[in-house]
This record gives sequence, C-alpha cells and structure tokens, in this order.
Amino acid sequence: MYTKTVLDNGLRIITSPMPHSRSVSLVILVGAGSCYESKEEAGISHFAEHLFFKGTERRPTSKEISQDIEGVGGIINGGTDKELTIFWCKVASSHFPVALDVLSDLLLNSRFDNKEVERERMVIIEEIKMNLDLPQQRVNTIIDELLWPDQPLGREVIGYKETVSSITRKQLLDHVGRRYIPNNTVLSIAGDIQYEELMAQIKPLFDKWATGQVSTGYTTNAKQTKARLRVESRDIEQVHLCLAVHGFSHFHPQRFALDLLNTVLGGGMSSRLFTEIREHRGLAYDIHSYTEHFLSSGSFAIYAGVDPNKIEIAVEAIIEEISQIKQEITTSELTRAKELSKGRLHLRLEDSRNVALWHGSQEILTQQILSIDDVISIVDAVTIDELKAVAEEIFTESGFNLAVTGPIKEETTLRQLLKI
Repeated sequence: MYTKTVLDNGLRIITSPMPHSRSVSLVILVGAGSCYESKEEAGISHFAEHLFFKGTERRPTSKEISQDIEGVGGIINGGTDKELTIFWCKVASSHFPVALDVLSDLLLNSRFDNKEVERERMVIIEEIKMNLDLPQQRVNTIIDELLWPDQPLGREVIGYKETVSSITRKQLLDHVGRRYIPNNTVLSIAGDIQYEELMAQIKPLFDKWATGQVSTGYTTNAKQTKARLRVESRDIEQVHLCLAVHGFSHFHPQRFALDLLNTVLGGGMSSRLFTEIREHRGLAYDIHSYTEHFLSSGSFAIYAGVDPNKIEIAVEAIIEEISQIKQEITTSELTRAKELSKGRLHLRLEDSRNVALWHGSQEILTQQILSIDDVISIVDAVTIDELKAVAEEIFTESGFNLAVTGPIKEETTLRQLLKI
C-alpha cells in the first residue's frame, strides 16, 4: 500500500495513501545521528536538528515557521536518534501544500544564523542538565555506555556540555553538507493523498538539490567477556536500575523472535516481570523491558525503579525470571505475545504519521519495506523453541550489564547477583 519514487538526485519518496484519513503526515528522514559523529563532535547532529527550526530566508524566525503550521491547525516537530534525524509535520489533508512548503524550506534553506547558534547552544546545555537531573534518563545513558564502551552507540545523542560548548557554526555547516544530501534522505508521506498531485508539487522543490558522497558505516563492537556494573550514587528517593544484554540488529533473522521474547518477559501488564515484580512482590511501580535494533547491533534491557533497601531483592528476582524463561515458555504466553504485538501494530498504523514513519524508517535504514502482512506472517511463524534459543543465546553471565543510580554505594552484593 505504498509507492516508492526515486528522483534523479537520489531522493527517495514513499507515498502511502490512506483514503479514510482526514490528515496528511510528511516525514523527512535523514541518515544523520550520533553514530556518525566523532567523539569531539558528540551531539552535533542534535545541535543541527534544533537549528533547522530557527529560521530560513523566507521565514527568518522560529515563530514564523511554527505559526505557518499552527495557523492551519497542524503540528510540526523533529527528533534526533543514534542513526536518524527526522522532521515531521501533520496537517489536515487540505493543507498539504503548506506543510510541504514549510518542511522543504526548513530542510533546504535554513540560515544557521550565528546568533541562533549561540542561543541554541545555551538551550541544549540546559537540556543536557535537565537530562542529568532525571534518573530514568541517566540510567539509560549509563547502560548504553556499558553496552558499547568508547563507541558511537554508547554516546549520548544530545552530546555533552564540553562538546556542545565547543562546536562551531562551521562544524555544523560541514556536518549538514556531509549528511544532508538527497541520496541520504527519504521523504515519506501518508494520508489522504493523490500521487500525481503530490509529485507535481514535490519535484520542483527538491529536484535541484545536489547529491553527494555519504558514509553509511560506523564502528561497533558488541563483544563482552564478563559482566559489567556501574553504580552512580545519588541522593534521591528511589534506585533506578537497568539490566541489559546485547541483542540483535535490524537484519538479524531472529529479531522478531527477540521482540516476542521481550513481550513475554516485560511487555505489558500481563508480562512475567510486571506480574511477579509489581503485582506479586510489590517491589516496583514501573518495571518493563524493551528491545533496540540498530544497523549492526542491538540490545535487550529491563528497567525498574525500586526502594533503595530492596535493590538486591529486586535484582535477584529479575535474574530469577530470566533464568526461568530460559527453561520454559508456555503456548499461551507465546500466543498472547503474538496477539499483543500484532494488535499494537494495527492500532499504531491507524495514524498517518506512524504509517509515514513505518515506511520511511525501513527504507532509509534497511532499504527493504515490510508490510503489516509481512510482519504478521513472520510473527505467526515464530515457535517456542526459537524463543528459548534466543533466550539461551543472549542471557549469559558474561553478557550482563547493570546500571544503577540512586542512594546506594555498595557494589559487591550486586556484582555477585549477576549470575544465572
């Protein structure tokens, strides 16, 4: 239910008609993220993303950019991740020309004014400070550093105060020149659209955008020979912990099996972790697990916020659940996991923005777009034996990583608990 068109300069355009929808969502996806940055320029992709919203020749201020979209009832925003930067806009279908004009102007004509660079530098430093004050955010940062030490995947997407303070306007423009090229970009559009009308408006805006050479790889090393632990002591009410192991990439044949294993263990209120740790033992209000997939690596992580006096009990209980899932997974659990995964996918793709992201992110990351039916077929075919094999592969004593932040200092007991 989509059409892929490639312009002469390499820009890929994915159009996904949703005749029942009254909205249109446009998503621009660029292969620019923290994984493609040097250590000295950590945070430059996120810095640049902010500056794209700070003014163009036709719309000199951020207010003029936002008011053109909000003036027709739309939403505009952006985001930076490890492998991607996105800019998106959602409007009523009749206002598609406005959204296209604003997003293309933002992407191709941003000024990166010196005053805005310095002002936004201060804003991002405050954002970094805010994240440092959020223990849930901080423990996620620490776990990435444990999983991928001294590697791009282990760095903060937002960067660090030292690097953001030193990045110059020239570095920002050089970064944009390297990464923001049409053959490293996907424009994905979903909603109440007509293909011919769309292309007639899109081509004049983008066909003169100059192509270039782009680097698509980055260094990754997921090898680990012993468990890793880091405790960051803080004077707060809870201990926040994240227990993680290396997982699978976007291209791994068992990545869908890993996602189902995640659902059984910690996805939703009927999962094993939620049932045992929260409902039966009352150890945590928030406990869940999640997977992340990247181009050549991935992770499986469990998060919980617990009483400082019960951190050892909580970690021991989590490890016990991991041990048990390696031994037994029931047919009913697998069925529930499959139905939950398929149902959430259907619900998510009722929204035009999510459809645009679904198609666009697959195209730019893997160059292969799976349909809903493709994914459902893969999910339905996963067996209990596959889940147990995946659990056996990823859950090893030498592969555990435990990040903890909160009012504790003793590490010895926690280190001893990292065994199965």
